[in-house]
Amino acid sequence: MKILTTQIGGLLQRIATNNEESVEETARLLAQATIGQGRVIIAGFGEMGAVTATALTNVNPFKGAVRYVEGMDIESADRVWLLTHSAEDERVLSLAQSLAERFIPFAALSADKPGEGNTLEDLSYTYVSTGLTRGLLPGDNGERIVQPHAIAALFVYEAVKLAYDEMVSDED
Repeated sequence: MKILTTQIGGLLQRIATNNEESVEETARLLAQATIGQGRVIIAGFGEMGAVTATALTNVNPFKGAVRYVEGMDIESADRVWLLTHSAEDERVLSLAQSLAERFIPFAALSADKPGEGNTLEDLSYTYVSTGLTRGLLPGDNGERIVQPHAIAALFVYEAVKLAYDEMVSDED
């Protein structure tokens, strides 16, 4: 338990250090929807659905947020936040391509590092990487185990929400 706690603490510290500006940019992008009479559409794929559930059902829900449903009508005033553990997920890339073609700004979060070959990053207006590309702990056979993608995404969500709430409250 102690090793896991240390490793998760280190992961969250790296995310905070490496993404401070991107978190702020993501909050600003999402706030545009709320200020501009649009919706914040949260599209959490796989285990990242934990962020969507938190945003909608938490004691302090994410103001203006709705759950992404495949095929839903997305307007130009809306902003979308795509969350996935893999920037190569075909469902995510398909949605990202569709949004980009329609000039609908969106933010993205994935484990994959930014850089050449990351199509999701290239298409998105803002991009946050958790950097969680392998397990945190060594397993019995030398493989790396424990990849807490949802924990990492929820940490980023809370950081974005703090900045977003501050921006949106200024408009009330």
